[in-house]
Amino acid sequence: MNYRHIYHAGNFADVLKHAVLARLVRYQQKKDKAFRVLDTHAGIGLYDLSSEEAQKTGEWAEGIGRLMEAELPADVAEILEPYFAAIRELNPNGGIKLYPGSPKLARMLFRPQDRLSAMELHPDDYNRLHNLFEGDFQVRVTELDGWLALGAHLPPKEKRGIVLVDPPFEEAGEYERLAKGLATAYRRFSGGTYCLWYPIKKGAPIKSFHEELQALEIPKMLCAELSVKSDRETTGLSGTGLIIVNPPFTLKDELHALLPVLKTVLGQDRFASQRAFWLRGEEGGRGEE
Repeated sequence: MNYRHIYHAGNFADVLKHAVLARLVRYQQKKDKAFRVLDTHAGIGLYDLSSEEAQKTGEWAEGIGRLMEAELPADVAEILEPYFAAIRELNPNGGIKLYPGSPKLARMLFRPQDRLSAMELHPDDYNRLHNLFEGDFQVRVTELDGWLALGAHLPPKEKRGIVLVDPPFEEAGEYERLAKGLATAYRRFSGGTYCLWYPIKKGAPIKSFHEELQALEIPKMLCAELSVKSDRETTGLSGTGLIIVNPPFTLKDELHALLPVLKTVLGQDRFASQRAFWLRGEEGGRGEE
């Protein structure tokens, strides 16, 4: 219970996760019908990057700070525009002082008919999240273990939606728990789009995690990974991964444009790497790069 995202807000992992989340929201909005975002580990929703905690690590400066100052190819700038627009709206005088967490970002992109269910277990973080959205009828904030939401809160009444699962990975067995959580959720809401985040670091069981996901035999699972440095010299986060279930048909091409640019802009050493591939789906059943 000691995890605080403020130390990591706006870092390279947030950049990839939030850029993809913004694309998923925009894709849902191609239809007029309402949809719901279920954010299982929502945090406090809005982060002050000038705070002592954020300044202590400075991770945002090597993440969103670098990216928003970079000259980007036109196609990548277009992919990032919904994400960037939300950040600019929060910082009308320029710079990046305020950074949106996933629930705030999704809410900023909503139409009047769209809805958000945000789960947060930590009492202090729940209170801050609740206060952030107090009086907003499009948002429901619940003090709940997000893992339970994958059963109790699915399917949404809108029958359309995005499920973001972004646990802090503080405990052993979280990769297995993430795979089992997806299995539970998918049985209840097979038509939803799922976005699962996982860390890449020295010793992480990525291969076995992918194999466990493949064994679920969910028809379409897209994987995106970005590593900004070698894991040989650090025990901390060296990369970030996303599993997107039922992705928009355009997303893989967008990732193929976006990820090489993120690697170039955010890479911290010569071992920076990226890949996007079907874990299961479009290209040969069990997926291939």
